Amino acid sequence: MNSQNVITANSVLRVPPASPAAAAAYFGASLAFHADVSDVAAALEADGDPGFVVLDSRSTASWDQGHVPGAVHLPTALIAEQAAGILDPALPVVTYCWGPGCNGATRAALALAQLGYQVKEMLGGFEYWVREGFAFETWEGPVRRTADPLTAPAGTDDCGC
Repeated sequence: MNSQNVITANSVLRVPPASPAAAAAYFGASLAFHADVSDVAAALEADGDPGFVVLDSRSTASWDQGHVPGAVHLPTALIAEQAAGILDPALPVVTYCWGPGCNGATRAALALAQLGYQVKEMLGGFEYWVREGFAFETWEGPVRRTADPLTAPAGTDDCGC
């Protein structure tokens, strides 16, 4: 079997990888649109202003169940009518929703971008915020759970990515 047959038989390489230049453009653009939970947490925990606001786009019941400390609560359906009264248009907004199985943060980011806001989506949403062991707030007060070893390294705050 020659290498060409291996490549076409392999589902990973059936469609060849993009050129390095195309890959760099794609992944660079991805970082312009997305922020990861760990990076958001580190920026919020650092001294000083992180330079962005975090927006929880879920329902009030979801917000009460748990949310990122310091986040602004603005359900997606209310963004068009309330964003201007709540958000500073000079500050980038990082949106989140439940988790990777939910596109609510994407819809919120789209609504904000259409209003002229600079916006990123927090990958993993609230689910990964909690799974990585970051503190969160509920209607009953602050909570922190042990990090899930499948999503965060044990014994350190730095995953080394």
